[in-house]
Amino acid sequence: MKELLTYIAQNLVDHPEAVRVTEVDCDGELVLELSVAPEDMGKVIGRQGRIAKEIRAVVRAYAQRKNARVTVDIVD
Repeated sequence: MKELLTYIAQNLVDHPEAVRVTEVDCDGELVLELSVAPEDMGKVIGRQGRIAKEIRAVVRAYAQRKNARVTVDIVD
């Protein structure tokens, strides 16, 4: 799932080398923390958070197929 989130984020931003995804296990749920360059933050979040919502939906759907619980957090 980390690879999927990294792939999506790298294709959205201008600085793909700055994309970092960190996995944190929290009470049996996997938390993926996405970090991008400050100037690319708007591209990942989108207007009114639409792109961020869709990224979360895609990763959550993939996780359901693997019988896992995943949350995506965008950190700065």
